[in-house]
Amino acid sequence: MRSHIAIVAFVAAITASSTSSAFQLPSRHPVASSRPSAPRIAKNTAAAAAVELNGGDAGVSGTGTASIPNEIFNLVKSLVGAGVLSLPAGIAAFGNAPSAILPATLLISIIGGFSAYGFSLIGRVCSFTGGQSYRDAWSKSVGDSTSWIPAVTCTFKTCCAILSYSMILADTVRALLMTAGVETTRNVALLGITVTTLLPLCLLKNLSSLAPFSLLGIVGMLGTTIAMAIRYLGGAYKLGVPTAGKYVADVAANYQPKFGDLGASAALSPNVFILISMLSTAYMAHFNAPKFFIELKDNTIKRYNTVVGTSFGIAILLFALVGSLGFLTFGSASSGLILNNYSGKDVLMSFSRIAVAISIVFSYPLVFVGARDGWLDLLKVPTEKRTDSVLTKTTLAILTGVTLLASQLTELAFIMSFAGATLGNALIYVYPALMFRSTVKKMGEKASKGLKREVPITMLAAVLGIVMGGIGAKMSFGLL
Repeated sequence: MRSHIAIVAFVAAITASSTSSAFQLPSRHPVASSRPSAPRIAKNTAAAAAVELNGGDAGVSGTGTASIPNEIFNLVKSLVGAGVLSLPAGIAAFGNAPSAILPATLLISIIGGFSAYGFSLIGRVCSFTGGQSYRDAWSKSVGDSTSWIPAVTCTFKTCCAILSYSMILADTVRALLMTAGVETTRNVALLGITVTTLLPLCLLKNLSSLAPFSLLGIVGMLGTTIAMAIRYLGGAYKLGVPTAGKYVADVAANYQPKFGDLGASAALSPNVFILISMLSTAYMAHFNAPKFFIELKDNTIKRYNTVVGTSFGIAILLFALVGSLGFLTFGSASSGLILNNYSGKDVLMSFSRIAVAISIVFSYPLVFVGARDGWLDLLKVPTEKRTDSVLTKTTLAILTGVTLLASQLTELAFIMSFAGATLGNALIYVYPALMFRSTVKKMGEKASKGLKREVPITMLAAVLGIVMGGIGAKMSFGLL
């Protein structure tokens, strides 16, 4: 067992290191603090092209104040969410033998590298065009008339995030109540946490007081990873004759460890696209890429890519560990929410459930506001007409819809896979490539040979994203 963990940690660490170094690209023109006018955009493009030709810094600093360590911490916090707890099920989708973690770890590393590249591309587009948001970067590169496309995608992706949060809370709260000796159903637990906690938090006018609690997210995931390692290495859930693990008897039959002979070679199965699609959701933070670029102090691309490479490298390591530990413990029985596999009498894992639940509860309204504002933007509701009454009605409508869906959908792995195959792939691979291509095209002859050579590479990534998304979306329905 220890050898499996060593393999995972080694491969992930090597990839994390290579990811960090691979994104040390030449610095480009940093973004200005205000939204540029049309003439300013042209100047930004010309300046960016000049910097590319010279291969150096533009020599102009932005107004951001965040240090590199602060940005790394915040980006890791954005990447490493509760969605990582579905990755063991992604591995179980194609394999049931321990060696399946080898191709899985490789895929986690490769998809993480591609995701980091997409995140980097968005920052570079913002540096060239002066874009202030994902939609703004699209408007200034591809065109304003189609800027609704990434806006719709981001809104639906955020809705998928809060849906997955509600599904996790339904399972987690029920498990915690069962541990405390309170018999209840999943839907009752979901309704209870929604009405008593989520609704009041989502109706808050000022969410700034919740921001510090987002720290619990990364702390909870680190603690859960450690707890999973302790339970795997200690054999607490190991099937054995005559002596089984301490908690195996307390686990439902469908959640007990189950292994077969589908190992590394099983990665050639089409079912591997389920894991790939889930990773597109797990690594999703790209709609915030402009924010990270703008808020970085002395925001050259070199410094920005240091943030991107390091953050995604850390995420790759944690994803590989959680995915491998969960799968090595439960095999093909791995649940879409791996915490469901652990016994309700397991105190250590109960603490992990509490940490994850608290993290999601306080993160929920922060993500929910993004979904609510996205819908109001799509419905073209002016800011001045977004009264308390309108916000309350919109909150009730969205939360009701999400809760109804969460009560009917029980397979978190499906949401992670389908959302990743469709919305995630678009935001990570397709849209950044299109924005980069349009930006370089607008540079004309001023674009460097390096930029022109990079365009086909980005477009190839976009095509691969579309192909992987199509296959992944189809395969994900097999999880239902």
